[in-house]
Amino acid sequence: MSLIDSHCHLDFPAFAEEIDPILARARAAGVERVITISTMVEKHAAYRALAEAHRGVFFTIGTHPNHAHEEEEASVAQLLEIARHPRCVGLGEAGLDYHYDHVPRPRAHRVFRTHIAAARQSGLPLVIHARDADEDVGAILKEEMEQGAFKAVLHCFTASAKLAQTGLELGLSISFSGVLTFKNSQNLRDIAADVPLDRLLVETDAPFLAPAPHRGKRNEPAFVADTAKVLAAIKGLSESQLADATRANTMQLFSKLQDFEDRL
Repeated sequence: MSLIDSHCHLDFPAFAEEIDPILARARAAGVERVITISTMVEKHAAYRALAEAHRGVFFTIGTHPNHAHEEEEASVAQLLEIARHPRCVGLGEAGLDYHYDHVPRPRAHRVFRTHIAAARQSGLPLVIHARDADEDVGAILKEEMEQGAFKAVLHCFTASAKLAQTGLELGLSISFSGVLTFKNSQNLRDIAADVPLDRLLVETDAPFLAPAPHRGKRNEPAFVADTAKVLAAIKGLSESQLADATRANTMQLFSKLQDFEDRL
């Protein structure tokens, strides 16, 4: 069985001084690659350094919606320049978060659209964060797709069936995290059951949202196997079949991964 953790945050303080053992545990759990996801463009050197120092680690570049007021707005040109690095495989995470609502909405929308434009121009996928903002996320995605196609994934999906359907109609992928395993997440499992197999990804969003049976602990890439196990049961597949499918989907979406043979 070979899995890819399509979304984690190896640069976070929770992982300081522990990267090597964390990646060793991931490898032992069948995880072959890890994508560490940007939350602030100004920290791009840290993401790049992690990817350059560790086999099987790749990165994205972008501004998380909850940090869009904490740094200068990156231009499309700036995002594209950083994204030229061979191990930068995507844009984001970017999107809208009305749960915390830290950022004035006009600025939040503008930053989101800038990342979409960079994804469209680069051909790299956009990692989308959507929390309590389904209507506006869906509307922006529809408007922007009419301006030209781009690849994207709705990451750590916990939104409505309506947003899932909108994303699928627009050709997006959907990624599920440990939330899928939570006792009170039956509605989310119902949504996952309806997502076509060729659109599914798995992730940890580590260090957050550790899946059962690790709830209450710090999440880490090895635990993506627990989410994959639940998703396999939902889809009526063996764990190896689900791993093969999500691996193939991730390699296709984050197509620059195909340029590298190295694994954890």
